[in-house]
This record gives sequence, C-alpha cells and structure tokens, in this order.
Amino acid sequence: MPIALPDLTGRTAVVTGASDGVGLEIARGLAGAGADVVVPVRNRAKGEQAIARIREGRPDARLTLRDLDLARLDSAGALADALRSERMPVDILVLNAGIVLLGDRQRHVTEDGFELHFQTNFLGHFALTTALLPLLRERRARVVVQCSIAAAVSRLDWRDLQGERRYRPLWAYGASKAALGLFACELARRSAAGAWGVSVQLSQPGIVPGTAIAPALRARIGAGVQNAVARLVRNPPADAALPALVAATAAATPGADLFGPSGSFHRRSAVTRRRPYRSVSDPVDGERVWTTAELLLAERIRPA
Repeated sequence: MPIALPDLTGRTAVVTGASDGVGLEIARGLAGAGADVVVPVRNRAKGEQAIARIREGRPDARLTLRDLDLARLDSAGALADALRSERMPVDILVLNAGIVLLGDRQRHVTEDGFELHFQTNFLGHFALTTALLPLLRERRARVVVQCSIAAAVSRLDWRDLQGERRYRPLWAYGASKAALGLFACELARRSAAGAWGVSVQLSQPGIVPGTAIAPALRARIGAGVQNAVARLVRNPPADAALPALVAATAAATPGADLFGPSGSFHRRSAVTRRRPYRSVSDPVDGERVWTTAELLLAERIRPA
C-alpha cells in the first residue's frame, strides 16, 4: 500500500528504533523521499545491516549511524549532547523505539533504577526530546510519537507508576505507551502556548505480527500460531510504517492528531487521521506526567 511522500531533500530526520521492524521501514521511507536520516541504535551491527538493506533499494540514501540505548539515560544524554554540539538540523524526530515483554513475568529494572518498559518506551524518549528542544525549535520541527492501541485502554497508576507493588507485563507496556502519548499531547500544548513552532503528531502502526517483539510470548505460542496470526492480520512492517510516515509529513496543526490504520482490529488499511485516545489527551495528566518525568530525571542525576 505505497504512499507518495513529499520531497524531503535538504531535511534531516532522526528515527529511534530503526535497526529493524517498523522503524527500519520508517527510515527507508524518509530516506527514499530524499531526507538525510540519522539512525540511533543500541546494536551497531544491526544498525549497519539496516543501512545496508535500505541502500539495496536506494544506493544514494543518506544515512548516518549513531549510538542510543534508551535504557541508559547517559546514552540518551550523550546523543543529545552530540547533536547539539554539531548543531544538527533536526527537522523530523520520530520516537519509534520500544520494547514489549509480554509473556515475561519478571519485572526488569534498568541500570538507572527504572522499570524497563517505563524507561525504554517513555522516560528515555522524554529525556532525549526535551534535551533536543533547542534544535527542534530552531528548525520548527515535526515530532512523531509512535503510540500503541494498548494506550487506548491503559491508565497510569500514579501510586505505582512502575509496577513495584504489582507487576504485570501487559499493564507495564500499556502504561509506558500511555505515558508516552500523554507526553506527546503535552508537548504539543506547550509548543502552541510558547510559540515554539514544534508540531507534534501521534501514530500507531496497528497490530504487526512480523516483528521480533515479545520474544517470551512468541517462544511460548510457537511458529505455527505466529504464522496464522500474520496471515489473518496482514500488516507487514512496511505497511505498519505508513501511519508514522504520513504523520511526519502531514500538514501541521495546533494540537496533536493520531494517524493509524482505519480497518477493523487495526489491520492493514488506509491511514486515517483522528483525535488522540482520551487516555492520552487529558491536559491534567499530561502536565503531571511531564512534571513527574522531570522530577525522576532530576533525582537520577542529582549529585550524591
């Protein structure tokens, strides 16, 4: 289901999580439209393979590999510092990277002391984006936040934000994506109120069986069930990337909209633009999640 993107020659995009899956296809689409694409990855070998795959179809694609591990705040800070020191012209920032640990009942904690879903999907992206705000404002950039249908039915437990009292992997994933969506809508509100010029859009890829997410669950259900689901859903990564690509290039609006597949059960279908889920659009919760993230980051980097 190809789409025609505008000419992005002379513009620079940063896409997190572009070493495989949907993120790789987002990077491929932006590079194919002429953008210079920065690919920050946790695994350099996978990043190099991703760049090689993109250049198979687009030998002249301009792609740059960078290091980024969202489960480490020092890594997010180092990338932001490097891009700021180089005065990198960031026109498009796609917050796509994420983890889904369904089927794994163990609560994982990062070296920074945060629950792994919470930091990788939300807090690391918050730290990176807010550190890049000077560059984003300078270029009046577009920020695309890859949300999830899980965010539509998830709520944050403010008394147990990271599942310390009771951990459930599905809840942890949904809560991290809800927090990310709240951050996106709050970023849009703050940009409009402060005349920052940064436009924000949300996207959600639908259900994408053809990726490596949720390895514990995949191992449990087996290849036969996975293949059956893939045949039923029919939403390969190349199609699942389309909402983010449309969100990255659509006309700017004062607030954040949500781009996603229009079909039943979020299967492969035309991309539609709609209002964000209620769970992520509440301004009180948006301000609270922003303030909470700032406090958590301040506590983490406070000198002993």
